[in-house]
Amino acid sequence: MTAMQTRRACPDDAAGVAVRSWQVAFAGLVPQVYLDAMAPSREEPKWKTRIAEARWPSSGVLVAETEAGIVGFAGFGPSEDNPAVAEIGMLYALPEVRGTGIGKQLMSATLMAFAKADYAQAALWVLEDNERARRFYEAAGWRADGAAVEDTTGGAFLNKLRYRRALGRPPHRLFRDGFEPNGPSRRRRGGVSSRRRP
Repeated sequence: MTAMQTRRACPDDAAGVAVRSWQVAFAGLVPQVYLDAMAPSREEPKWKTRIAEARWPSSGVLVAETEAGIVGFAGFGPSEDNPAVAEIGMLYALPEVRGTGIGKQLMSATLMAFAKADYAQAALWVLEDNERARRFYEAAGWRADGAAVEDTTGGAFLNKLRYRRALGRPPHRLFRDGFEPNGPSRRRRGGVSSRRRP
């Protein structure tokens, strides 16, 4: 497993890692023209705002860092539907560290933050066609709860499923196997959300 530490993100952490991770995670799922148009300079203000507005531990952004720099990140906060439920809005790792345990460690650190905030339930949204990400979440105890929404990112019609998980299970016993994430999707209620990317 790659030596790594997780920490709270700071505004100076590069948004480029987020862009590259997102482009790789959603290749073949989101229109390529939309992915190609993404640029760190355009994402930087949103990245900095998200970090600055965090209210730890109920919301925040975590980064995974190795000797090579930042290789993954996770963002979370209270659900829009129910503020008593935590929602993971993003969890991505660079492709070169996929399979090294980075995703598991980010998930564990996120769930520990949830425990500090006294959340009892957590949710996330994932593209129905993102089988790798769904396997990763299912291996960590997440289950689809039957809710679904349609997303129109990049002009495509993408179906998203909501996954839920009860909290309180020890983070070091989360995973049944070695699955690593290909990134979750973030929620949209029809059209393009002003709050999050898929």
